[in-house]
Amino acid sequence: MSNLTFTMVKPEAVEAGNAGAILNKIEKSGFRIVALKKVLLTKERAGEFYEVHKERPFYAELVDYMSSGPIIAALLEKDNAVLDFRELIGATDPSVAAKGTIRAEFAESKAKNAVHGSDSDDNANIEADFHFTNGERF
Repeated sequence: MSNLTFTMVKPEAVEAGNAGAILNKIEKSGFRIVALKKVLLTKERAGEFYEVHKERPFYAELVDYMSSGPIIAALLEKDNAVLDFRELIGATDPSVAAKGTIRAEFAESKAKNAVHGSDSDDNANIEADFHFTNGERF
């Protein structure tokens, strides 16, 4: 089990001014922010990040959406990081996300669900390496 996980505050949540509140909630839940940056993903970079979904019908729309505005990328540390973070963010569909979760509070819809969270330790490492060099981690 890894003590690291990766998250992104998605474009609509950044645009709505919710990034600070989301990051505050993450820290108050016991996560330490190891790396943090605001970036605008190009369509090419968004496509690379979501390449696992390339054959799915929603891929092009997802790439367009994730490159539509800046995101906040963050690497988080905590014991049992991946599972604890998945619990903190809640279900993908905010209408069924548990009260008090990030998605219940900040998501607009199932597609615009405010945050990304790694779904496994392996993917957390892959996603962290995609967004951050070792020199950007503290």
